Amino acid sequence: MTKKIRILKASGSPYEVGFEHGRSYRNDIRCYAEDRIQLVCQGAWSGGPMPRADVLALAEACLPDHAVYAPELFQEMRGLADATDLSLAELLIVGGFTDFVDTVYSASRQKTPRLPVDDCTAFIVPDGAANGAGFFGQTWDMHDSATEFVILLDVQPDGAPRSLVFTTTGCLGQIGMNEHGICVGINNLLGADGQIGVTWPFVVRKVLQQTNLDDALTCITEAKLAGAHNYLLFDGNGRGYNVEAMSSTQAVTPLNGEPLIHTNHCLLPETLRYSQERPAESQASSEARLGRAEELLGERPLTIHHLIALTRDPDAICVRAKPPMHVESCGAAIMQPKTGTFWAVWGLPSENEYEEFRLG
Repeated sequence: MTKKIRILKASGSPYEVGFEHGRSYRNDIRCYAEDRIQLVCQGAWSGGPMPRADVLALAEACLPDHAVYAPELFQEMRGLADATDLSLAELLIVGGFTDFVDTVYSASRQKTPRLPVDDCTAFIVPDGAANGAGFFGQTWDMHDSATEFVILLDVQPDGAPRSLVFTTTGCLGQIGMNEHGICVGINNLLGADGQIGVTWPFVVRKVLQQTNLDDALTCITEAKLAGAHNYLLFDGNGRGYNVEAMSSTQAVTPLNGEPLIHTNHCLLPETLRYSQERPAESQASSEARLGRAEELLGERPLTIHHLIALTRDPDAICVRAKPPMHVESCGAAIMQPKTGTFWAVWGLPSENEYEEFRLG
């Protein structure tokens, strides 16, 4: 029997949205937060072990940047904190783990080689390749302990667009689409230039507060980023961008007539210079997934059935956990902004069924 994704509907003030999120999944969020904090402290993902007090102090130092960057989302995180009895620093780590480890790496004295926490494969299919209504989609791959915490948020905070957001309990947002047809997704990158700054879930949710793609792009390019992520943007007018965003620089590639595809390695020299060298096996995986996605997106016209099959690809893209990284495809999302349709699957796409949701 396949497992369906859990759905939470929340509306009201940003604080009320956060409180409802925290109240609904309090035990999950507390458990997941402790798991993420321990992974940081152990050091395999962040460049060396670090005492818990030092880890939390670094997270605390990032909070003012979040409050300035997105005040409404900071209030949403306050609601989460009050409902779960976790600190804002603990919630920053549970949500922004894959950026925060870049910050910790830069602060660490040891700088030991670290494991990349990634395997996501993401793509934008332009309108012309999909019968006039393009798609954004991706797998979301993470340490396999994250799978049980995957949820779908249907949120409409006061004064902001309604959004469908694929995420995990305690995290404001990872992949999403709003009622104005703005879509956003991510791949993790292994940054060597992490800093005190804003973590990626705040960027994702701020993008979803926008009504047009130009303002959405500015949310990325003008942010003081804590760590490295690749962002993909797409809208109902068929416009799109890929943004390799390091803490020190960003490189923007606009969508043209062919699909934009990204995995977990930097493709451009201006961002590669700020990237930590990836372990050979991880680099090979990222390159293999990129090549396989390019092959699978070569058909015309592309339909939702082609894209679901891509996320289930057993050769490279649908990843099963194995040592030492224990990363797996914890779920996936595909969006068609022109029609407001959102497909989401919990867990391995090859073993579970997509569910269809609609905005508008």
